[in-house]
Amino acid sequence: MIKRIALGCAGMLLALGVGAVELSDKQRATIEERIKPVGEVCLQGDDSCGGAAASTGGSAARSGEDVYNSACMACHATGAGGAPLMGDIAAWADRIAKGKEALYSSGVNGVAGTGMIAKGGCMRCSEQEIHAAVDFMVSHSQ
Repeated sequence: MIKRIALGCAGMLLALGVGAVELSDKQRATIEERIKPVGEVCLQGDDSCGGAAASTGGSAARSGEDVYNSACMACHATGAGGAPLMGDIAAWADRIAKGKEALYSSGVNGVAGTGMIAKGGCMRCSEQEIHAAVDFMVSHSQ
């Protein structure tokens, strides 16, 4: 009796599996779209990433303004997380008084107990680019 039940279950699973193979192209496309990865990893020289060239280590650093606009603006233009607004001279005065190295350290390492995370969340930014963004914000906040 137990063998008959086991065989019956195996047969039912096999039947269900065969049914899954008989999906229409539209059904397959819908499933593939639903389970596709969120992102892709592109390696240098890989042409399969929609034509986007992978970044090379020797590429030129972005300007402070470019980094600000792509990574820093979300908080430093809105005050999100208590970030000092760029251009707010009073909010930046004490920070600027601590010196550029302290500001650079805050930009690169973040500030514990605040909303300022390491590199402002821009993990693809180099330390040089973070320093340039700090310089850009400071120059507009004195």
